Amino acid sequence: MSEQVPVLSREEGIVKISELIEDIQMAMLTTVATDGRLHSRPMATQKAPFDGELLFLTADDSGKVHEIEQEAEVALTYVDPKHTFLTLSGLATISNDRALIETLWNPAYKAWFPEGKQDPRIRVLRVDVEQAEYWEAPANAVVRNVKILARAVTGGKAPVGEHARVAI
Repeated sequence: MSEQVPVLSREEGIVKISELIEDIQMAMLTTVATDGRLHSRPMATQKAPFDGELLFLTADDSGKVHEIEQEAEVALTYVDPKHTFLTLSGLATISNDRALIETLWNPAYKAWFPEGKQDPRIRVLRVDVEQAEYWEAPANAVVRNVKILARAVTGGKAPVGEHARVAI
C-alpha cells in the first residue's frame, strides 16, 4: 500500500517552499538536451521572495538556453543533506529584462560576466513553478535518529519527518 502524501494549498506551498530554499544557495537545474537526455547543472538561486517563480542569471550562449528554447519543461532540485530535499518542476523562459538583471546582479557574477551587469550575454532564466514535492526531516540529529529508529521498529509506520506535494 502506497503512502498517502498530503497536498498543500498554493498559499501554504509558497510559504513552505520559501522556508525550505531560504538557506540553500544552489539548485540543480535539469533540462532536456537536444538528444532527449536529461542534463543537470548547478545554478545559484537569486535572493528574491518566492512567489511561484524562481529566477537565475545565465549566459545567452549557454547550452541550457538552447535546451530551454527547444523544451521549456524543467526541474529544479534543492538539497540540504542534513534534513531537506525539494524538487520543483515548471516552465522556463529566458528574457533580456535589463531592469531585472540590474536588480538581481551580484558582484560575484563578474566571474562569469567580466563586463559586469552590462554584459550583453546576461539573460534572466525564469522558472514558473507548477508543482513541487518535499521531504523534511528534523534538523536535530538526535531527534532525527530517534524517529528513524521508531520507523524501523514500527515497520515503516512512524513518520521520520514531513513529506508533502504542492500544486502552484
